[in-house]
Amino acid sequence: MKGLILSITAGQGHNQTAKVLSDCFNAEGIECSYMDSLKYINPLLSESVSKIYLMSTKNIPKIYGKIYRRFENRPVDDMHGLPKLTNNILARALLKKLHSENPDFIICTHVFAALLVTALKGYISDDIMTVGIVTDFTIHPYWEDTHLDYYVTPSEGLNIQALKKGIPENKILSFGIPIDPKFSKRLPREEACEILGIDDKRTVLVMSGSMGFGNVIDEIKALDRVDGDFQIVTICGNNKKLKKHIDNTEFSKKVYNYGFVNNVDVFMDAVDCIITKPGGLTTSEALAKGVPMIMSNPIPGQEDRNVEFLLNAGAAIKVSPTYPIDDAIYQLFSGKRLKLIEEAIRSLGKPNATKYLVEFIADKA
Repeated sequence: MKGLILSITAGQGHNQTAKVLSDCFNAEGIECSYMDSLKYINPLLSESVSKIYLMSTKNIPKIYGKIYRRFENRPVDDMHGLPKLTNNILARALLKKLHSENPDFIICTHVFAALLVTALKGYISDDIMTVGIVTDFTIHPYWEDTHLDYYVTPSEGLNIQALKKGIPENKILSFGIPIDPKFSKRLPREEACEILGIDDKRTVLVMSGSMGFGNVIDEIKALDRVDGDFQIVTICGNNKKLKKHIDNTEFSKKVYNYGFVNNVDVFMDAVDCIITKPGGLTTSEALAKGVPMIMSNPIPGQEDRNVEFLLNAGAAIKVSPTYPIDDAIYQLFSGKRLKLIEEAIRSLGKPNATKYLVEFIADKA
């Protein structure tokens, strides 16, 4: 058996999901590779799409959000003219790759990759299983224009959205967003703290995200002013400027400041809550670990939908100008709020999403 996973670079979540799945298939003895579809077709086009996405979500997020909502409200099957022609032309460029790979299954971790595969129906064997991965807690625009064998969704709660978009119920697999299997296990808190070299006490984790959204330093200063005995752990990723700023700032509370790390799973085992952007992958990892989230700085569009889903499920808190981080932390750590959120998280977490999908495809393809 052989598989091919197609992604698109628009943020890092789609590629990360593709890599995790590819690694898991190979670990099970199933040959599988992944690639950025646009990069294969035209590297310059791929780079342009990635830059436009980053620029629009970071510099003009309100405009990005309005465009996203407009696409959400478009009629089903309202793809025609130039966009459809462009998809068909780009898709043809993938044929050589698909014929050379001759996969038994194709997985798409981005809706545009799924549109390309849909455009190739009739040019590739009907025996090839095709699967789409929805990587946020919403059915993104244009999934309704794809025609695949199966669709993996983050939660059963999204089935109603999928059905309204014309996706048959027998094609919906509510396995959850595939995440690294290391997030399916939990270390004892004491052990996790020992590995990280931090005190074993109430801890708040602040994650800045890979694209530098929000004013993290102000969030940490607000946390520092909150009454209560807790420590703060920050992960700045590749944002060296932010890390240096935090390192050079004095706080009354203990602040452990990290740059890029490859063991976020261990950090999640050591903390009581996470303050983070509500990206689909990070959100799924936190739910799998059972860690409460305080969501900040969502990208208008798909991350707004993540916020709506989690808030309505009672599984997270969202900060705003009128409900700042210090209010959120105070309410989370006082009364019954923390226990209620943890209970909601247990009903939503999908720690074995990757395992279930790999097993399903191994059995069906």
